Amino acid sequence: MKLELTEFNTDCAPSPVGSYPHAKKVNNFLFLSGIGPRESGTSDIPGVKLDEHGHIIDYDIKVQTHSVFKNVKAVLNSAGAEWKNLVDITVFLTNMRKDFKIYNAVYAEYFKDQQPCRTTIGIVALPTPIAIEVKCIAAI
Repeated sequence: MKLELTEFNTDCAPSPVGSYPHAKKVNNFLFLSGIGPRESGTSDIPGVKLDEHGHIIDYDIKVQTHSVFKNVKAVLNSAGAEWKNLVDITVFLTNMRKDFKIYNAVYAEYFKDQQPCRTTIGIVALPTPIAIEVKCIAAI
């Protein structure tokens, strides 16, 4: 079987913080790199308050979760995929105990009719001052 590989980047989602594409299509699967809540074209993070050193003082996980899903949709659309194509989601939360219930309620709003497989992992930190990051796989 021959692998067909295509990389995707979009200006409609925040720029990657490292050397990687927003997504890569491999035959009929689309793999999205980790996507956070930053605003496209800026370094602004919705729902976060930072101190003078760039450390998180406070954040709103609900606002960040909505922003993450907006960014996921932008990447999916840039690659010719849709929300309904998502088959697997991995979620990284920096405060599982505090944020899971709120995040889970927002997640349920987006996945009423079609529910992909999901794994939620509690972690210590992410590369930028955000509280959530999502990694997705879509079948297209």
